[in-house]
Amino acid sequence: MSNNTVSLHRVLKTSPEKVFRAFTEAPAIASWLPPYGFVCIVHEMNVKPGGSHKMSFQNFSTGNSHSFGGTYVEIKPNELLKYTDKFDNPNLPGEMTTTVQLRKTIAGTEIKITQEGIPAVIPVEMCYLGWQESLEKLAKLVEPEIPDA
Repeated sequence: MSNNTVSLHRVLKTSPEKVFRAFTEAPAIASWLPPYGFVCIVHEMNVKPGGSHKMSFQNFSTGNSHSFGGTYVEIKPNELLKYTDKFDNPNLPGEMTTTVQLRKTIAGTEIKITQEGIPAVIPVEMCYLGWQESLEKLAKLVEPEIPDA
């Protein structure tokens, strides 16, 4: 198992409930999780302890895609989400564990993400850059308050 790990920290100007929904609703996660230049297809998303998820990221330029999936390990609504991921590609071995912690603050929601076990062939810096892009897209999804007409 690889010991490659990335840790990210942000404060978003929104509620923990809205951020949690962005991680647990298929259309939402498909809109923000893939880095720029990729589209996401959610094949399965059963958000409960022991439930599974599966998705694919497709490179919009080349059309090539990679799929991955895993299991939800621990869920505390609006506070904690812990899940595993494995790539379907045998050249990207191992299991990653991602922990998302949410905490309500005076400014909005503090979010801490740790992803452990990143396959050794993936440069940690590239994974970190990908997460930064994803979190930028997440903020643009959850921060606006748009009333229904």
